[in-house]
Amino acid sequence: MADAARPLLILGIAGSLRKASYNRAALRAAQQVAPAGTTIETFDLDGIPPFNEDHEQTPAEKVVQFKGRIRAADAILFSTAEYNYSISGVLKNAIDWASRPYGDNAWKGKPAAIMGASMGLQGTARAQYHLRQVFVFLDMMALVQPEVMIAKAHEKFDASGNLTDEKTRGYITKLVEALVAWTRQLEKGKA
Repeated sequence: MADAARPLLILGIAGSLRKASYNRAALRAAQQVAPAGTTIETFDLDGIPPFNEDHEQTPAEKVVQFKGRIRAADAILFSTAEYNYSISGVLKNAIDWASRPYGDNAWKGKPAAIMGASMGLQGTARAQYHLRQVFVFLDMMALVQPEVMIAKAHEKFDASGNLTDEKTRGYITKLVEALVAWTRQLEKGKA
């Protein structure tokens, strides 16, 4: 039986390299609302080289670190930007590295949740659905609800990247709590 008192580690990944990214800020907000016994750590994708199958057997140290952090985590929380109706190139690149070489997929079986922030009205809806499609091949256990699509993010975070919108904080809180419950449920099923 899964130990409900065992601390959980969630790895937060922002699909943006921009230091003042709203998606990085959303992950910081998630860290602040994580329930007792849950820690959310983040991994910065900056420095992961472009994926090249010629080098998948000898990946860069940053890729090795990334795969190790994924494997050490109990669950993954993505905060994705949206570019051209899809996920960012930097996020797709990192996902590809962590799934390769074939048979060494660090994502396999990981519970995962998605949120996203943008200045537009869609709040990364299309990117989130594309990311869910990628989860199918990666064999990740996607949390379906709740969905957190932070529209007009520039109105919900201050200039320092602090979340100022309490309604959005509530949505993020519910998402993190649901991810914790989902992770525990999946662990219980494996026990």
